[in-house]
Amino acid sequence: MGKLFNNRTGIILILLLAIAFPLVFADNRYVLYIMTTSFIFIIAVYGMNLLAGFTGQLSLAHAGFFAIGAYSVGILTTRYDVNFWLALLVAVVITCVAGLLLGVIALRTREHFFAIYTLIVGYLIYLLIDKWDSLTGGVRGLIGIPFPDAIGPIEFTSATSMYYLVLFFLVVSIFIGVRIVHSLTGRTYIAIRNSEELAQTLGINTRTNKLVSFVVSVAYAGLAGGLYASLTRFIGPEIAGLEMVFNFLIYLIVGGLGTLTGPIVGTMIFVWLTQFLQSFQEYRMLIFGPILVMIVIFYPTGLAGAYFSMKIKFDEMRKKRVTKQQEQKDSLESSTIQSREVS
Repeated sequence: MGKLFNNRTGIILILLLAIAFPLVFADNRYVLYIMTTSFIFIIAVYGMNLLAGFTGQLSLAHAGFFAIGAYSVGILTTRYDVNFWLALLVAVVITCVAGLLLGVIALRTREHFFAIYTLIVGYLIYLLIDKWDSLTGGVRGLIGIPFPDAIGPIEFTSATSMYYLVLFFLVVSIFIGVRIVHSLTGRTYIAIRNSEELAQTLGINTRTNKLVSFVVSVAYAGLAGGLYASLTRFIGPEIAGLEMVFNFLIYLIVGGLGTLTGPIVGTMIFVWLTQFLQSFQEYRMLIFGPILVMIVIFYPTGLAGAYFSMKIKFDEMRKKRVTKQQEQKDSLESSTIQSREVS
């Protein structure tokens, strides 16, 4: 799993499974809706991972940027009759501009001060959405957000078509994320995460790189928010709330902070686990809390990181066993040759 994105066969197999999924659950709109929602959240968490996992900056404002993307699409399409695709593009640009402005200030802080600052920013975005009734609808939210406009003969009014549309954006988002991480830019982010002072001594402009990482990260959140608005067709201020940002954080930590497969694993597990535990909605955190604490204590790199660590350990054990067997074989052959020479 840790080297999934270097394994072409594995990628093709997962893509085929994702493409075939609606064929199996064609009559179950609920399952398709939950899976589509999972894909949208994975896009948002992927952006969060790029910043927190690879650059070492934990942002707690991503639900706010997710909401900016969602409300941008909602307001532009419902009040100004803007084409969805143009609205989605504008939503990502607005989110990036907001991220750039807030990031310039945020990156003057470090470590837990950065997290506290972004937490406050996220809450201010929530208050802005909740109180600006004339623009956002306040607590009533925005309703009647249209489906994405058709592209030629292809319409996006069914659960299946929305599933494939979001899957397309998910694949593109992951591809871009993988390319960034494996590029010189990604190595620069990792160097900053490991030691900002050492990175500066190597001539890396840490502030600029962190700002670019922050803007790219919020672009993922804005894209996910815009897709979420068109999927649910109703949005309220709660999507910018603390629960949403902590959900993203849980998905990331459980899946594997700083791993490419972690956002996928963590989001899929928790979104579906939440659905199975709907009957215990009020007590959900009593179940998730201990799980999160156990993973943080015993598997700080998440499930994907734990799998990768165990795989390395098993590979080392297998190599030691093979080496030992080879030594025993050589010793046996040597003894046999000596016995023949003596006889």
